[in-house]
Order: sequence, then C-alpha cells, then structure tokens
Amino acid sequence: MMDSEAHDKRPPILKSLKQDVSPHITNFGEMKHYLCGCCAAFNNVAITFPVQKVLFRQQLYGIKTRDAILQLRRDGFRNLYRGMLPPLMQKTTTLALMFGLYEDLSCLLRKHVSAPEFATRSVAAVLAGTTEAIFIPLERVQTLLQDHKHHDKFTNTTRLSREYYRGLVPILFRNGISNVLFFGLRGPIKEHLANLVNDFICGGLLGAMLGFLFFPVNVVKTRIQSQIGGEFQSFPKVFKKIWLERDRKVTNLFRGVHLNYHQSLISWGIINATYEFLLKII
Repeated sequence: MMDSEAHDKRPPILKSLKQDVSPHITNFGEMKHYLCGCCAAFNNVAITFPVQKVLFRQQLYGIKTRDAILQLRRDGFRNLYRGMLPPLMQKTTTLALMFGLYEDLSCLLRKHVSAPEFATRSVAAVLAGTTEAIFIPLERVQTLLQDHKHHDKFTNTTRLSREYYRGLVPILFRNGISNVLFFGLRGPIKEHLANLVNDFICGGLLGAMLGFLFFPVNVVKTRIQSQIGGEFQSFPKVFKKIWLERDRKVTNLFRGVHLNYHQSLISWGIINATYEFLLKII
C-alpha cells in the first residue's frame, strides 16, 4: 500500500477529486437502471404517440383503423399530440420503476429469501408492476384527454383532479402478470442475442406477444377510465357490457389488435434496445 502511494505521482488535487467523486459514481451506478428505463420511455413516447392514439380510439369505440385515422384528421394536427404530457410523465416514471425496482427487489430477495431464482424474480416483477399502479392517475388523465368527446370539458391535465383511480383492478392485473412474463422470458432470450438489433427484436417480440394477450384487458380498462361520474363499475360488469355490445364475438373484442401488435412491437423494441444500449455505455 505504501509503495503504491509512493509511486502515485498525480497532483494532490487529482487524488482529492477522485476520492470526492468516487462515492457519487457508485451511487449513480446504483441508479442506472432507473435512468435507463426513464430515457427508454421518453424515446418511445416521442416516436409512437400518434400510433398509440389511433389504437386508443379503436379500443374505446370498436372502430376500424381507417375510421380512427379519419377521426384524428377531423380533430386536426393541433390536437394530434393532445394528451401527450400524461403518458410522457407516466411512462418515464413507471418504466424507470419497472426496470429499477425489478433489479433492486430481485437483488434484495435473493439476499434475504432462500427460494429458487425464478420465484424471487417473479415476485420482484409483480411488486414492481404493483408499484407502477400508483401512477394510474396519469393513465386516467391520458384516457380522458384523448377521447374527443371530452375535448370541450377538459382542456389540459391540471383541470382533471377527480376520479383518478378508475380502472385500478385491470391495471394491477395487467402490470403484475405482464412483468412476470416480460422479465422471465427476457433473460433467456437475451442469452442468445448480443447486439442492438437483437435487443430491439427481443423487446419487440415480447411486447407484441404481451400486448396481444392483454388486449381485451386494456379494452375494458379504457372503457372504465373513459367514464366520468356515476358508480365505479367492476371489471366483470364492464367486460360483460362490452361483450354484449360486440355481438359476443371474440374477434370483435380484439378489434384493433393488429395495430396494437405493430405498435407494441415498435414500442417495446425501442424501449428494450434503448435500455440495453444505455446500460452498456453508462
């Protein structure tokens, strides 16, 4: 130790700077999963918001892609990015928590719980997904601002201050199970893929698969959150109502799923590729 210090010919100011900065670098390293998740979400929302808005109209009204696009055209370009702030705030926050809490909780559970790794990671994924649901008010605001029926009632995010937690049950159900599947399958797939393009493919395929599986849940969630006032209707009750409205056909429940598939493919491809890229360079 003495010899190494004796041979260290750096000026005292540099030695002191290294000692001062090192703890902060360590702390930053502990937060990198949160930062990478946040940046990945921002990148995704900025690119895919118009596509998501078309999909939202299809989920809410059960209309075809062309009709949803015509609705947006009638609304005008001025309203195209209307409602972008809530999903931007929501996605950057929830994806930061999704990736960051998953890593932190996985590490914590492995240290203190003697259980198979798959079990601890699954529990960590469910807990991370449940924590994301805290930010359901932003998802609720996004739903109301994107519905053209409410354009005259609500002009911006700050005017919405009530009924934030409609649709909590389907969101908890969706987040918990989809996180378990996403993180559970992401690891094995990553072992066989090694570059940015493959990270995009990995995230895109998982996102598209989960988007397809949970599409009916999101349809019900969208309907619940589009309601203003009145009683809080349960998930089964709203599902039954939509089922009857759409002639009791499974295919009608999945109207718009092809666009959701492509949107999820692109969105989660961007998210996973951005996340992995930033993780490697930080």
